[in-house]
Amino acid sequence: MGEHMEKKEKKVEYIELIYDLIFVYIIGRNNSLLHNINGGFIDSASLLTYGLTTLIVLQIWFYTTLYVNRYAENGPKLYVGIFVNMFLLYFMSQGIRSDWRDHYAEFCGAWALILINLACLYISQYRATDPSKAAERKQIRFSMITLFTQAGFALLTIPVYLYTGVPLGSAAMVFGVVMALCGTKINSMIPVDFAHLTERVMLYVVFTFGEMVIAIALYFEGGINFNTVYFALCAFLIVVGLFTSYGLMYDRIIDKEISTNGTAYMMLHIFLILALNNITAAMEFMREDEVLPLYKTLFITISMVCYFVLLLIIGRIYAKPQLKHDKIYIVWNIISMAVFIVLMTVFYSNGFVNIAISVLYVASVYLQLLLYRKRNKCD
Repeated sequence: MGEHMEKKEKKVEYIELIYDLIFVYIIGRNNSLLHNINGGFIDSASLLTYGLTTLIVLQIWFYTTLYVNRYAENGPKLYVGIFVNMFLLYFMSQGIRSDWRDHYAEFCGAWALILINLACLYISQYRATDPSKAAERKQIRFSMITLFTQAGFALLTIPVYLYTGVPLGSAAMVFGVVMALCGTKINSMIPVDFAHLTERVMLYVVFTFGEMVIAIALYFEGGINFNTVYFALCAFLIVVGLFTSYGLMYDRIIDKEISTNGTAYMMLHIFLILALNNITAAMEFMREDEVLPLYKTLFITISMVCYFVLLLIIGRIYAKPQLKHDKIYIVWNIISMAVFIVLMTVFYSNGFVNIAISVLYVASVYLQLLLYRKRNKCD
C-alpha cells in the first residue's frame, strides 16, 4: 500500500452513466422471465435462467466498475472499451429469454468477448504502468489472468453444451466469484477510490429504482376508485421508503473516506440490486390473478427482508466510526423484521392487508435509520 500514490478526486464520467443504461435494459429484460407463470408459480426453468443471467450481467458491471475506478481516465481508450462492450451486451441480451438454452452459444460467446475486451484494457494499463510500481502491476496481472481464464471457461462451455446438453455457464460465473475472493489480498494493495465507487454504485441503484417506478405505473390503471387509489398509493409509498432508506444510508451513514479494495462493497450491492429487482417483480405479481397468493406473499417478503438485511450489513461494515456499534439499531431491525414476516404469513391471502403491512415495515426501517443517526449525532 505504501507504493500506492494518493490519487486526486475521481468523478463519475458521463460514459459510465451511459454504460449503465445498457445494464438497465438487460436487467429489465431479465425481469420479464419472472412473468412466465406455470401453475400459479414462476416457471422453474425461467427462474433459474433469471438468477444466472442476472448475476452474470452484474458481474460484468462489477469488473468494469472496478477497472474504471482504479485505472481508467476519461479518454479514447475508455470510450472505445465501453462502447465495444455495450454493443456486445446487446448480443448477450438477445440470449436472455425463456428458451435461453436455444441461444446459449450466442450468450456465452458475447460474454467471453466482453471479458476479453476488459482483459485487453488491463494489458494496455500494464504496459503503461511504471515497472517500479510492483503492487499495481501485480494487481493488473491478476485481473488479466482472471478475465482471460473466465473468458476461456465461458467459451469452453459452448461445445460442452452442444455435445452434452449440460450448460456450465453457472460454473464459469462462480469461477469469477471465487477468483474475486481469492484476490482480496492482492486487490487490497491498490485500494479503490471509495468516494467514487460509492457514488458509482449509488447511481446504478437509482437506475434500478427507475425500473421500479415504471413497474408500479400499472397500479394507476383501472380508473379512479378506492381500490385503485389505495393500491397505487401503497405501492408508491413502498418505493419511496425503499429509496429514502438507501439514500439516507448513502448520504449520512457510509464513510466515504475509508480505505478498501471495494470487493465486498460491490458484491453486497450486486445482491442488493438483485433483491430490488425481485421486489419490482413481486409488486407486479400483486396485480396478477394467475399467481397464487401464498407465492406472491413469499416473494415480496423474502425480497424485502433480503434488501434490508443487505442494507444493514453495508451500514455496519462501512458506517462512519461513531455509528459502528449501535446494538439498539440491530435489535429493533430484527424485531421489526420478525413482526413483518409473521404478519405477512398470517395475512398471506389478503392482498389489501399485506401491502399495507409492507408499507408499515418499510416506514419502520426508515424511522429506525433516522433514530440511529440521531442517537449517534452523525452529521
